[in-house]
Amino acid sequence: MTVLLEEPQIAVEENVGASCPLDHYLAMPDHTMDARIRAARETLGRQAIILGHHYQRDEVIRFADVTGDSYKLSKQAAETEADYVIFCGVHFMAESADVLGHTGQKVILPDLNAGCSMADMAEIGQVETCWETLGRLGVKSLVPLTYMNSTAAIKAFCGERGGLVCTSSNAAAAFRWAFERGEKILFLPDQHLGRNTAWALGIPLDKCVVWDPYLLNGGLSAERLKAATIILWKGHCSVHQRFLPEHADRVRAEHPGMQVIVHPECRWEVCQKADGIGSTEALIAMIDRAPEGTAFAVGTEIHLVNRMAKMYASQGKKVISLDDTGCLCTTMYRISPQHLAWALENLIDGHVVNRIQVDEDVKMWARVALDRMLQVQG
Repeated sequence: MTVLLEEPQIAVEENVGASCPLDHYLAMPDHTMDARIRAARETLGRQAIILGHHYQRDEVIRFADVTGDSYKLSKQAAETEADYVIFCGVHFMAESADVLGHTGQKVILPDLNAGCSMADMAEIGQVETCWETLGRLGVKSLVPLTYMNSTAAIKAFCGERGGLVCTSSNAAAAFRWAFERGEKILFLPDQHLGRNTAWALGIPLDKCVVWDPYLLNGGLSAERLKAATIILWKGHCSVHQRFLPEHADRVRAEHPGMQVIVHPECRWEVCQKADGIGSTEALIAMIDRAPEGTAFAVGTEIHLVNRMAKMYASQGKKVISLDDTGCLCTTMYRISPQHLAWALENLIDGHVVNRIQVDEDVKMWARVALDRMLQVQG
């Protein structure tokens, strides 16, 4: 993590209008923000920390004090003394940072429009209806699990009902934890991660069903639900779902010997063709550990793929996207240098903009679900 020089504390007042309209910043070119961002970081010193998710664009992530996946970033921010956490990611990530943050720590999302389509696919009202319906249909011994890529309300829902949160790297351990407490799992919101995890644990595909919140009883009969072991929510990542089995076939035909490695948010059919499956951190580690001259086609977001291609080129390693058209996280891309400069300079002027603040009751139960996850870490 970059250590910034200690500076005099800046008095910041909440709920005060921005000192300069965001539109003024957005009218300027990206590169004109660089010096202003650097100057603002030096002025704020350790009072603020900038987090950059792996999928963030290069023009922004280069200013991050810490880079990584959503849980790692939230956890590391909570361990600092920073008063302000500027999260260059998406909305659910900023929520998690607020849930895990220490008392008085304030989380800022530079662009409130930076959301996550997967997280938005599981709306709390729909999930509550699903839970009530499953109970009415006689589906018993059910444990709810949610992926980190979900809203704080969904995390709290699982925490209050005896479930927990998982990451893509500890999903299998979370499933085993759940089966020690029940016979079935309701997995939210990514059906692909849930299906791939179930398969890895030896659960056949016909024991996994998909609940569609827009259909009566999820589009499933009571008999089908009772026979299922895993009830998957009908959600997905718009980036990872774009990868198809034929992409792996094309890579192997055009690049003999190239390894295909993918994120577990990809379709089951894609994961079955992969040489390796792992979280963003795991994918980086696979490439990092590989001997010189190894080549990889990676099924994940294009900014991370391009960054790894540059990072490992000097080691004689080739890294390309599994889909040569590139798969961009458009919502993550919304955060620009202009948004970052606007948020930082407003702090200097005494204004907190775009603060993400989770309701205290939701925060409590979401924290319960996240703390339970620590039971299955490692």
